[in-house]
Amino acid sequence: MRLRFLLRPGWLALTVVVFTFAICCYTLLAPWQFRRDNEQVTQNNALTTSFTAKPAPAAQLLPPGTKPDKNTEWHLVSITGTYLPSAEVVARLRTVQGEGAYEVLTPLRATDGTVYLIDRGYVGLSSNSGVLPYAAAPGGQVTVVARVRSDETDPKNREAFADASTNGKLQSYTVDSRVVAKASGLTIRPGYFQLDANQPGVLSPLPLPQLESGPYFSYALQWLAFGTMALLGWLYFTIRELRPGGALTTERPQRGRRKSVAEMLAEDEDEYSPTA
Repeated sequence: MRLRFLLRPGWLALTVVVFTFAICCYTLLAPWQFRRDNEQVTQNNALTTSFTAKPAPAAQLLPPGTKPDKNTEWHLVSITGTYLPSAEVVARLRTVQGEGAYEVLTPLRATDGTVYLIDRGYVGLSSNSGVLPYAAAPGGQVTVVARVRSDETDPKNREAFADASTNGKLQSYTVDSRVVAKASGLTIRPGYFQLDANQPGVLSPLPLPQLESGPYFSYALQWLAFGTMALLGWLYFTIRELRPGGALTTERPQRGRRKSVAEMLAEDEDEYSPTA
């Protein structure tokens, strides 16, 4: 029966590989790229809205107990309060426009008592890769306008630290209100707030993401195409093998014993020897 070739080990292995690849394309790779595209669109919409919208009071946009999410991230908020420079932490191993940098994180206590983590921007590296000197946060009450950001997460869950290499200054590996709260002993609301230019306490403001759609949607379509091509290729070769003359269904001739040089020379002599 012609369908028996489907049960051959080589064909079974090929079938498993093709269908596994196609399933991954349809259920993992393409959806992952569609999700990234959706995240990019959401971010672009939030940024576009923030360019024209007036800053909202932070407590209004983010009531107590709420965390920043895709619906609130990048929105502008206003906060009135006092900086707490004694609880300041510097985020290390950052990259800004391709250059190494540090980000300065200073908590700010609002007039209602809520403590917000303010990302004051970045500073460059010194000659020994340390933190360049930067201006202290202003004293007294200030009103800042900042962009809502979600906390970063360190997969290693490393805490802020201070040692001789940091000159006793607390440093962290992420911009995370939880890390700063644990290091300072303060109760800091979730998320952090990135200062725009010309705000009290800002250093070098962090650049905003580019408003571009990115390649994610086209990548998703490519993965769908790859999965479809793999299935169609498998179907094509399956149909071809079902037809007479298929490579897997045709008996191949057995190779005979390889002749020695002496035997081939003897045959040549017999062929060219004169006949009586």
